[in-house]
Amino acid sequence: MPSFYIEQFGCRATQADGAALERQLRDRGCVAATSVFAADIIIINTCTVTSAADSQARDSIRKIHSQNPSASVIVTGCYAQRAPEELAALPGVSCVIGNSHKAQIPEVIHSLRLPGTSKISDFVPAAALNSAPLSLASAPAKIITGDIFEQTSLLAAPVFGGEGHHTRPVLKIQDGCNSRCSYCVIPFVRGKSRSLPPESIIEEVQRLSDAGYREIVLSGINLGAYGRDFSVRGEFIDLLRRVLDETSIDHLRISSIEPLDVTQDLVALFVSTDRIAQHFHMPLQSGSDRILAAMHRWYRAEHYARRVELIREHLPHAAIGADVIAGFPGETQADHDATLAFVDRLPFTYLHVFSFSTRPGTRAATLPAQVPASIIKQRSRELRAFAETKAAAFRRSQIGRTLRVLTLRPDKEPPNTSPALSTNYVKVRVPGAWIPNVQLEVSILREESNFLVGEPTASPPH
Repeated sequence: MPSFYIEQFGCRATQADGAALERQLRDRGCVAATSVFAADIIIINTCTVTSAADSQARDSIRKIHSQNPSASVIVTGCYAQRAPEELAALPGVSCVIGNSHKAQIPEVIHSLRLPGTSKISDFVPAAALNSAPLSLASAPAKIITGDIFEQTSLLAAPVFGGEGHHTRPVLKIQDGCNSRCSYCVIPFVRGKSRSLPPESIIEEVQRLSDAGYREIVLSGINLGAYGRDFSVRGEFIDLLRRVLDETSIDHLRISSIEPLDVTQDLVALFVSTDRIAQHFHMPLQSGSDRILAAMHRWYRAEHYARRVELIREHLPHAAIGADVIAGFPGETQADHDATLAFVDRLPFTYLHVFSFSTRPGTRAATLPAQVPASIIKQRSRELRAFAETKAAAFRRSQIGRTLRVLTLRPDKEPPNTSPALSTNYVKVRVPGAWIPNVQLEVSILREESNFLVGEPTASPPH
């Protein structure tokens, strides 16, 4: 059977797609290669959230083709859905498969000629995917894509790696988005909101728990919309309750959630248990009501502020993070100052700052008063400086407290120390060579650089 290698780009949802593809390919008998040099087939799973992501994908395709020119290169993901012709024109690309048909990549690979026989000469059109068996040898095109809004399936498999270094699997439970934020291309490349059935989630969470994992991160494109697509409408909070009640997982963490989905009931659930990480990531994008309206966001600054205040009132040491976009079209200095003042006023513990990037097909791409790149760069710098100040203040506020942490896989740590992550999303270093995936209660002693140093207070729980 052919060997394959998956090169991943982008968000957790894209990585989850790649993990699901890997599982499907292994189930079909394909062998995962350890590098691009050893693979017969290379799948490049792209992101298109910014122009920089597009450029990174193109550069990677060129580099991979030069490293392994005999491999069949399949490009998929969000960029492949948005602009397949751009990718199909790159040297070395054998096939471009959009998100609309990503789930059928194993079928396409199954139809490829095995190493040692003649190479692929042509490609399969989207219509041919409705018939079996597939035959790339006689197909007339090399682009396989279709209407993403007809997509009803959801690729889902745990992602092992990234920030947790294989100790904190990420499970995508929702995909797509029904909102139409004016800057965002994601609905047009991922389709409408759709959710994984709760029974499938519970089964997967329990399987991971049985395998020894202590913390699982639940993720989605619009996580708070989970279950709203079911014939009998479901709610994200009900899913969380079921996972807590019906599985033995030690700890759940949720990824990004829209501010209006952070309700009193959701915060109360977080307060009621130590099995959910005290960590909220709520996209803000701007502190200016005028810009929020132009972005087609469904809230205004004070609506957002009340959510932050609700969290801080009931969970005074919770991590509260936000995404912020610098340089949205029409953003004036006064708008930027309003965002800075808003960030300064609220108890954020970290920020993800993005420079505005025009995405073809979005409303924002056609707006007047595009902000010059030099000004966007300057505003991004100022926001990141605020973010560093906020993060440092939060770290210092944790000195003297006892935090629950999960040890991670070492990655260039100082001698005789181990990295860990606290429930409230602070990087901690613990003395000693701890194996990954151990829960500890740690007394925080001091701050060093961008992390905290703590001493275990007792033997780790089993």
